[in-house]
Parts: sequence; C-alpha cells; structure tokens
Amino acid sequence: MATGRSGTLRPARMWPRDVVRVGAVGLRTRPMRAFLSALGIAIGIAAMVAVVGISSSSRADLDRTLASLGTNLLTVSPGSTLTGDEAELPAEAEAMVGRIAPVRTVSAVGLVDGAKVYRNGRIPETDTGGIAAYAARTGLRSAVGARVASGTWLNEATGSFPVTVLGARAAERLGIGHAGPGTRVLIGGRWFTVIGILAPAPLAPELDTAALVGWPAARSRLSFDGHPTTIYTRSDDANVEQVAAVLGATANPEAPNEVEVSRPSDALAARQAAGEAFTGLLLGLGAVALLVGGVGVANTMVISVLERRSEIGLRRSLGATRGQVRTQFLAESLLLSALGGAGGAFIGTLVTFGYAFSQDWPAVVPAWAVAGGVGATLVIGALAGLYPAVRASRLSPTEALATP
Repeated sequence: MATGRSGTLRPARMWPRDVVRVGAVGLRTRPMRAFLSALGIAIGIAAMVAVVGISSSSRADLDRTLASLGTNLLTVSPGSTLTGDEAELPAEAEAMVGRIAPVRTVSAVGLVDGAKVYRNGRIPETDTGGIAAYAARTGLRSAVGARVASGTWLNEATGSFPVTVLGARAAERLGIGHAGPGTRVLIGGRWFTVIGILAPAPLAPELDTAALVGWPAARSRLSFDGHPTTIYTRSDDANVEQVAAVLGATANPEAPNEVEVSRPSDALAARQAAGEAFTGLLLGLGAVALLVGGVGVANTMVISVLERRSEIGLRRSLGATRGQVRTQFLAESLLLSALGGAGGAFIGTLVTFGYAFSQDWPAVVPAWAVAGGVGATLVIGALAGLYPAVRASRLSPTEALATP
C-alpha cells in the first residue's frame, strides 16, 4: 500500500515487471503442470507453423523448378476423332509447327507400337513394367529441359545405331543403375545398348517410363511409322498464348479439332493447388490442436485458482485490489500460453527445415506464420485466463482465508 497526499492509503501501482514476476509465481511452483499445459499449446502451434512452412517450401521448390525449366513449353498430342477413336498427327506435323515464327525450339517423340522393352529374353512377355519405346529427336533433351543422370544423350551419329536412353523410372524398373557399353536391353526383340539414363523430367513425365531410340534407328530397326505422338515447342514468354492458339491448326490443318495442346507447367501448378487444399485441411487440424491446448490452459488456471484460495485471501487482506488479483492470474495465463507458443514456433520451424532438407527443397518459414502463431496463443491465453482471473478477483479475503 502507498500513502497519498491526504494521508489516506491507496493501492500500490504494479509495474509491468511486477506483473510478470507475480504472474510467474504459479508457473514456478507447479512446473510439471505448467509444462504439460504449455505443451498442448506448443503442439498446435508447431503443427500450424510446420504445415505452412512445408507448404511454402514446396511452393518455393516449384517456383525454382519452373524458373530453371521455363513455363514456355507447349506440347501437341493427338486427341480423339469424331467417332471416338484415337487420332494421329501427320508425319510432317513437327516441320509445320517449326514454321510458326515465335517458336524457338521444336522436337518430338513417336510411340513405337508393339515394341516392348525387357531387361533380357527370359522375362515373361506380359511383364512389361509399363515401359514404352519411343523414337526421339536429338533436340528433345534441350526442348523439355531434361538432364542426363548417367552416360550421354543421343546425337546425329548414335541416333542411327541400336542404342537407347532410358527414362529415370524405366531404368529403375529394369534394374539398371548406370549406362555403359556392356549394358543392353531388348526393345522389340532387338538388343539395344543403354548409352544414357535421364534424371526425372518434371515437365515431361511421360519420358520417365520411356526407352528412347534415335528416330532413324526406330524407323530402320523397329518399323516405326514416322508419326509423332508428342511435339514439344518453346517460344518467347510473351508469345506463348499466341502460339498455343495456332498450334492445333498448324499441326493438323485438316482436323485441328483432333489435336490437344497443353502447357506442362499448368499441370505442375494444378498439382500445387491440390497440395494447398490438403494444406488447408492440415491447418484445420492444427487449429483443433491449438483449441485443445487452450482448453488445457483454462483448466489449469481454474484449478490454480481453487488451489490458491488461501494465497488470494492473503493478498487481498494485505491490500491487493480485485484488479491486481485479476491481473496476476491473467498474466499467468498469458505467460503460460506465450511459452507454449514460442516453443511451438521453434519446433515447427525445426520440422520445416528438417523436412525441406530431406526433400532438397529451399526451406521457407513465412514470418507471418510464426508471428501469427504466437499472436494466436496470446489471444487464446487471454480468453482461457479471463474467467479464472475474474473468479479469483471476486473472492473476498475472509472467504478465501477460511478455505482449508
């Protein structure tokens, strides 16, 4: 208590440091209960921060991939005829597409019908592993932005010989770890030497399960008919939409409605959008965990008020006002929630960095996610501690001291 100018007693003012010190009393005297209550808050915040961080890291990886591969890749493939049958691109479609002025790069692959791919001649005929044989142009790798993981790519010289380059998943299914002169596979009943293995191609996933053969070799050794099944084009970013508008009519002037034009980067963006929808679900689960943690804090504070009635009565009898008692318990609830929020934000950040490192992603934890998580805990702490604080402040000194 403090004495005023008129000689009357008035309650001493509590400074912020006093509020923090008094609010921490309950946490220090009951550390295990405080830890378990803070843990409930920490789990909810960690879940929310980790979900946002992992989603942001995944999005950053997609942006990095698109930046390296480009978003100006367009593909042309046959659609369906009016009768529902599979259409066919003209043999000269690739050359016609190459005459479009803004097109800078054009390449193609052609499916070799009936040419099954096997590791050796002892594999059952039905066990194809989903691997298809394609005739490929030498400029295909640069057109789709694919990388060679082992060996080398097809060129004008090797494209006429019985050699092949395997997609990443095709090599895995065939049990081939590296390319070399002694590594061969059966394609269409003929032996082909594996001179290269591609890394996964994000913008052309169909190549991952393909055995690629030079265009001349496919025609001379596998009876390839010369019709492309997918044409890949790149143009200036500013002209992509204009090129897409004329690709169908250019590739097949007689039946432009039987041509499908797509932009592979849009498929990646759609996959990311689906991932973001899943992220929303996980955020909802994190919010539920945070709510449960808030209920735990409220329960802890109510029990604390019941157990500390004598302490409250003593403080009131020594001159503490109802507002000061209310501030004490509200500060305790806020400290408990702040500890849980800070711990949860730290754990969520660690989880994000660990997962991003394991996936070779750039680790991104938005500042708003961390700040928002800690802010949410303070709001929950205030709401959870409001009722116990008000209840504590309403206890009269005589009633509280009389409680055993």
